Amino acid sequence: MQIIFESRDADAAQMRELSVDRISFALRRLNAWVPRAKVQFSDVNGPRGGVDKRCQVELTTDAAGTVVIASLARDWRTALDRSLGRATRVLTRSLQRNQKPVRGRTARLAVDS
Repeated sequence: MQIIFESRDADAAQMRELSVDRISFALRRLNAWVPRAKVQFSDVNGPRGGVDKRCQVELTTDAAGTVVIASLARDWRTALDRSLGRATRVLTRSLQRNQKPVRGRTARLAVDS
């Protein structure tokens, strides 16, 4: 899996190694479906502080298209964890929707024939 890290903030640039490790860990089960992941950090308010750390995670897949999730938090780690958690849930749900149903009327018709 290719992981792309982008940040213009000097403090967020220190999160590069941690971000790559967290993305690899969070997507370990979905590694076959996600060839590319991109994470972007930005500071919305600048030096004024507050809930202004923004993390955007973009997962590119062949089966489910592109999933883009962004979150705001007080610190970079929380914003990253929230974005990754939501992105994996959305991607898993989307991949499950694309699978053929195992049970139901079509399965019964196949057994009856």
